[in-house]
Amino acid sequence: MSPVLVASIIAVYFAILIAISIVTSKGADSTTFFTANRQSPWYLVAFGMIGSSLSGVTFISVPGNVGKIGFGYFQVVLGYLLGYWLIIGILMPLYYRLNLVSIYTYLEKRFNFWSYKTGAAFFLVSRTLGSALRLYLAATVLQLFLFDAWGVPFFITVATTLILIWVYTFKGGVKTIVYTDSFQTIFLVSAVCITVWQISDELGLSFSGLIDVIKDSQYSKMFYFDDVNSPMFFWKQFLGGAFITVTMTGMDQEIMQKNLTCKNLGEAQKNMFWFSITLVVINLLFLTLGALLYLYSTQNNIPIPASTDELFPSLAFSKFSLLVGIFFLLGIIASSYASADSALAGLTTSFCIDFLNFKDKPESVKQRQKFFVHLGFSLLFLVIIVIFREVNERSVIDAVLNVAGYTYGPLLGLFTFGLFTKFQVKDRLVPIVCVLSPVLSYIISLNSEAWFGGYRFGIEILILNGMITFLGLLLVSKRGERVQAI
Repeated sequence: MSPVLVASIIAVYFAILIAISIVTSKGADSTTFFTANRQSPWYLVAFGMIGSSLSGVTFISVPGNVGKIGFGYFQVVLGYLLGYWLIIGILMPLYYRLNLVSIYTYLEKRFNFWSYKTGAAFFLVSRTLGSALRLYLAATVLQLFLFDAWGVPFFITVATTLILIWVYTFKGGVKTIVYTDSFQTIFLVSAVCITVWQISDELGLSFSGLIDVIKDSQYSKMFYFDDVNSPMFFWKQFLGGAFITVTMTGMDQEIMQKNLTCKNLGEAQKNMFWFSITLVVINLLFLTLGALLYLYSTQNNIPIPASTDELFPSLAFSKFSLLVGIFFLLGIIASSYASADSALAGLTTSFCIDFLNFKDKPESVKQRQKFFVHLGFSLLFLVIIVIFREVNERSVIDAVLNVAGYTYGPLLGLFTFGLFTKFQVKDRLVPIVCVLSPVLSYIISLNSEAWFGGYRFGIEILILNGMITFLGLLLVSKRGERVQAI
């Protein structure tokens, strides 16, 4: 793929995004930025959420990981489905009944000031690190396979990307993102479908033949029930996936902000239901792609890269047709930047509403402060990505990818305690509980094999963290003081 072609594709792609932004941001004010005036079509939100939920890490790592665990990731996906339905039944009715802009204001209504600020702060830390890292990993792939050949410094690549994202989101905010995410989802899904079709064609497989070949291969194992101590054990993966969804979607401002732009609760629930079903199908497609990548490599004696994350991009750019290469490029851009633009809008909303007390300020002040907050988070993304680049250790990247289990645990505990008990808490002690809970969870995880007969924690560390937070809140609760249901 020539540099001129790549540059042209990227230029046209972002030009379309900016054009969408110009159209959707006409007459936009701060309310439009935060809530899209609650006029988003539910089906558009559902479709666009696919792109923002499947990050560049998913786009690259899920197919690459099939060589290690087969279709085992599907256990987590089934857990996702349960998590989305819990959100539909429990959290969405609460958020719409309270007419929330930032979902963390629920914690203020249910508890008080410090609980509210603690929940919002944990979201800001979690989403900033997670989203910056996802963008970093995708930018690294583009740098390795494309921009290094042009002599473009990594810093310039990332800075230019963030500037472009900022340009098309700074005015319209979540209203623009609902439309740009839908546009980007088209390329994400197309990239996977076209690659599966191309590999199947080269291997001479019909649809039924494709299913049979994968079923008979070493990559088809989906369920792991044999070793309870293994991180791949079904119930760990399933329950971990469910609670990850409840926290990282239902208790995450970035994702819920788009759901709250629907006209009413019924449309929001319809959006989440169909999104959850579609996401299961899309993830199954990613796993199918992963199996085909390995089967293709084996048949053609192509060595598997040491880092399996490099398998899909290396084949897309060097072994497959130009069409696959183009759609891979569009897919990695779509999956990475749909996640990044949503994160910037969610972080800006949370900081403005939760820490700058936007409610009673004049519109001119809101617009000015929102502008600088949005710009500030863009610059923070750049700083974090540059630091990761300098550290350049895979172990650090893996550690940050796993940090969600620790930073979202307190949110799980806070919301669960608020929803399922009627106790009030000693509000000033809540930040202490929420800081100690991840620390205790980490210590337990570090020593679990020695303490629990070889048991190793995986993604279910989130559940443990939430339970410790819940118990900590129970310890600092005012037993004689109950609150009325909100």
